[in-house]
Amino acid sequence: MKAASQLSDVIALLDKGNVGVLPTDTIYGLVGSALNRDVVEKIYRLRQRVKDKPMIILIASLNDLNKFNIKLTDTQKEFLKKIWPNPLSVVLPCFSEKFFYLHRGKKSLAFRMPKDGNLLEMLKQTGPLVAPSANFEGEPPAENINQAKKLFGNKVSFYIDKGKRKAIPSTLIELSDNGTIKILRQGEFKIVQEEVE
Repeated sequence: MKAASQLSDVIALLDKGNVGVLPTDTIYGLVGSALNRDVVEKIYRLRQRVKDKPMIILIASLNDLNKFNIKLTDTQKEFLKKIWPNPLSVVLPCFSEKFFYLHRGKKSLAFRMPKDGNLLEMLKQTGPLVAPSANFEGEPPAENINQAKKLFGNKVSFYIDKGKRKAIPSTLIELSDNGTIKILRQGEFKIVQEEVE
C-alpha cells in the first residue's frame, strides 16, 4: 500500500490489476479495472459485498459502453449525451454472459460518466473502472482516507487523499431500451420524474 501522488503511478497500478481507494465525483470509491474478472472479484471480497449485487462502472465516454456489448437505441444515446457527465448512474440492459461477473445474473449494468475532469482523464487511460463506495456492505461510505485505511489497510495497493468527501452517492436511474426511465435512488444529482418523461 502507498499514498499515490502521481496520476501516472495510479494508472500503472490499475493497469497491472491492482485495487485502490480514490475520490470519485461523489464519494471515495474502491476502484479497479471493470474488464478484469479477478480484480472485480477481489473488490467483492474486500467490501464483503453481497455476491449477486452488481457494482457501478465509471466510464470516460459513450464509446466505452461498446466494451460491454451495450447497444444503445437512438433515444438512449440522446438522453445520455444530454445528461452526462454528472453524478448520475444509469442502469442499462446487458445480456452478455461474458459479463456475468459484473451483472451477476441481473442482465443489466450501472454506468456513470463522472463530472470530474481529472477522473475523466484517468478513465481515458485506464479504461472503465468499477468504483463501489469505500466501505463494507451495509456500512456508511468512508468520508476521508483515514476512514478508508481503517477498513482496508494494506489490502489495497494505493490511496489518493483529496480531503473530506460528503457521503452522498450518485443518483441512480434505470434506462430501458425504449427510453423509459425509473428513478431507483435520489442522490447527489437531483432529478424529478417529470424531467425525464
